[in-house]
Amino acid sequence: MLENEEALNAYLESTCDEESELLRRVNRETYLRETMPHMLSGHFQGRVLAMLSKLVKPARILEIGTFTGYATLCLAEGLTEDGVIDTIDVNEEQEDRVRGYFNASPFAAKINYHIGDAAEIIPTIEGDFDLVFIDADKKRNLYYFNLLIERVVKGGLLLVDNVLWKGKVLQDNPDSQTRKVVELNETLAKDNRVEKLILPIRDGLFVLRKK
Repeated sequence: MLENEEALNAYLESTCDEESELLRRVNRETYLRETMPHMLSGHFQGRVLAMLSKLVKPARILEIGTFTGYATLCLAEGLTEDGVIDTIDVNEEQEDRVRGYFNASPFAAKINYHIGDAAEIIPTIEGDFDLVFIDADKKRNLYYFNLLIERVVKGGLLLVDNVLWKGKVLQDNPDSQTRKVVELNETLAKDNRVEKLILPIRDGLFVLRKK
């Protein structure tokens, strides 16, 4: 099964647009230097994020969970000419390297990179958002959704990553982490403020459109 999944992923990557040289560098160095490189969005999901961003044409993006900046750069591709993306991460040890990636991109002036607790930083960022990408502490995803739903404009998108949780959402006796993911999915599925669907790519991407 794993072999088939790897072959299918390779096929998907071969049929979408190529990564930029910078994204290939971020991808390569993340796998060389990080202990959990699988947290990277990667080529195919990166192209999905870029496509969604380009369809929305956001002036304001909020990303919770920068990691090494791969998804940040993909989302930034869809920004309007004067658009900005605020991205938040708690890991200050990666800051210099990630800032280097951002500074090497065409979007350097559009990226506001925050280090710290997202729950404390989000209230300090003024205004509403056209697109929100939540890819951080899974236990707090529902908290972030509730914190931000009223700050997303009508027709805007909220994206939540890792909502299939390696298929564990189907387990009869899930662990506490998985139960949080299941609770999130069940709550979002019943929320009438958004149109919603899960894209079964990588570890599952919940796409929610504000009504």
